[in-house]
Amino acid sequence: MTTALSIIIPSLNEAAGIAATLEALQGFRARGAEIIVADGGSSDASVKLAVPFADAVVAAPRGRAAQMNAGARTARGDVLLFMHADCVLPPDADRLIVDKLAASRKQWGRFDVALDGRHALLKIIAFMMNTRSRLTGIATGDQAIFMTRELFSRLNGFPALPLMEDIALSKNAKRVGAPLCLRARVITSARRWERNGVLRTVLRMWRLRLAYYFGADPAALALRYDAVRARD
Repeated sequence: MTTALSIIIPSLNEAAGIAATLEALQGFRARGAEIIVADGGSSDASVKLAVPFADAVVAAPRGRAAQMNAGARTARGDVLLFMHADCVLPPDADRLIVDKLAASRKQWGRFDVALDGRHALLKIIAFMMNTRSRLTGIATGDQAIFMTRELFSRLNGFPALPLMEDIALSKNAKRVGAPLCLRARVITSARRWERNGVLRTVLRMWRLRLAYYFGADPAALALRYDAVRARD
């Protein structure tokens, strides 16, 4: 039995917020959407907290690409939506995705993003993220990427990368067709931006993305990213 939409969330030690994230999705679940949590080996109570609010909680190797691919293999939806554990979808996200994909005849897309912090630069950063995505046709995980099951299978899912898996998937999908860019906003936590410094985080992510663009090994970039996070 299939359903219109499967919502897939990669989780790793998200006990502090996973229950609230999933509880906010229960309206979609009541309308027929399927919720799948793909856990990458949490050492906290993430799995236990997720079980009451999800249709399935699956174990997967650590790493967002591997976790989201594992969730997709379990999913029954005609459309797959991938969102981070610290995001909040627009209240009508399920209807927007299904209706707009059908009307546009596109096969994939993403939402605009808004960052929930108070720093004055966060609105500018979100505007730049949305504008860049609309101009380039590249989406990031913060924007809740969605894709038909057929296209996701044809692309063999997320490339097996430890970092930049969302950009790599977007590049592959873009070869098939342009994304549907929905202006409704996913609210994304700004905690990492505010904790590590807004400008510092922007510069760090741009350095990593430029390095990836010019051919740097994603595994090496992931090591750099993890090393910086460990110092923060």
